[in-house]
Amino acid sequence: MTMNSIYISRRSAVSSLVGITALLGMPAFALSKSEAEELINYLSTDVLSAINAKSSRNEMFGKFETIFATYADVPLIARKALGPAWRSANKTQRKAYVSAFRGYMARYYGKQFKEFIGAEITIDKSRETSCGYLVDSKIIFKDGCYYLAQGHVVDARGKFLMYNLFLEGVSVLSDVRVQIGSMLDKRGGSVDKLTSYLLTAG
Repeated sequence: MTMNSIYISRRSAVSSLVGITALLGMPAFALSKSEAEELINYLSTDVLSAINAKSSRNEMFGKFETIFATYADVPLIARKALGPAWRSANKTQRKAYVSAFRGYMARYYGKQFKEFIGAEITIDKSRETSCGYLVDSKIIFKDGCYYLAQGHVVDARGKFLMYNLFLEGVSVLSDVRVQIGSMLDKRGGSVDKLTSYLLTAG
């Protein structure tokens, strides 16, 4: 394996961590710096624990789905990812899509987490923004290589959640939108067909 392929593989894996924690809420406030840092620390601990548990693949996917549901506003993430098509979907379609989306995210990103076995995530510093805190962290691999990440943590409707995450300065929020948008386009804009695909995709 070339150094370039290792870089691409690891960047994909780090994007997976981002993907499972890219939480899209409309930010409020009343969040302290220590609480923002604690959220990132707890999330990192849970993710690394699931990765290093040596569970079966399906068990690991289940753990990731639980983590995603715990730390993310899944319905809102799903809605943002779907875009304008959300408005035309009825209540039943939305519920089915959100459920399928949650499972898809766990499988899609979970498959790439093997790159994180033995890795560490350290919290460096944080700073206040107009709508929360940016928490800097470092993802350190076993061989000493690392990526810098920033978690944007906000108080979303009374719950502390990550609003977005930046990898080496690049937001990966758009990654999920692009994925879902492409899948929807390939299915003629049908939310039902997209939902059916998401049930097994990833």
